Amino acid sequence: MLSILKNHPFSVEAFFECSTVLTFAVPKEELQSFIPDCLELDTLDEKWAFLAVAMVQTKGLRPKGFPTILGNDFFLIGYRVFVKYINAAGKRLRGLYILKSETDKVKMEWMGNLFTHYNYSTTDITFKKSGSLTEINSIKSDFNIKLEEQLGEVSLPEHSPFVDWKAARRFAGPLPFTFTYNEEKKEVLVIEGVRENWIPEPIKVLACHISFLQSLKLKESVLANAFIIKNIPYHWKKGKIEQWNR
Repeated sequence: MLSILKNHPFSVEAFFECSTVLTFAVPKEELQSFIPDCLELDTLDEKWAFLAVAMVQTKGLRPKGFPTILGNDFFLIGYRVFVKYINAAGKRLRGLYILKSETDKVKMEWMGNLFTHYNYSTTDITFKKSGSLTEINSIKSDFNIKLEEQLGEVSLPEHSPFVDWKAARRFAGPLPFTFTYNEEKKEVLVIEGVRENWIPEPIKVLACHISFLQSLKLKESVLANAFIIKNIPYHWKKGKIEQWNR
């Protein structure tokens, strides 16, 4: 019964007050071992694969159709790999494979681990905004991000493999789908997200220290892009399971 509950058994909706995503480019050989065989890395120039750190301020998370007052507000830090999956109909889907999720609420950790496979843990998260500057910290997770919203043109991060922001937006996240794989049952769980008015805006990263990325012991990674998105209604459809025998 618990395993069935973890497969996104109902649709969920929420409101994203703010979603900030930093995407790191990593040589594809270094990320291959972090994803299951049913998925393939979403790459650039057959060289770079991508790992995103998403920081989301969420309000009113609840089963779709429930009153907003029954929803939960929380902050999320998610670590995701950009991937592709060929479904049973032969269609190639772009999406994300989640390595780890952190939240500032014990209730969200409990609910997240009951209804998803997203590996939630609770940590301290401090979000501070002053004018155009934003700082996100966690002492327990050894996490510190400093950001600046700028008027006018924002330069791509130094050493980014993207030629311009248009190319970088393909890896801004979140993508339409998220995937989970049950190795024992050879089942792929596909969760589709639906969003409105999704307009990512480039943001400047002033400082970045993320202990979890260091724990992956990647030999090479570079900040490839950074985007912020605000005030987005969002919902996830009920999960769909496919058998994978390829």
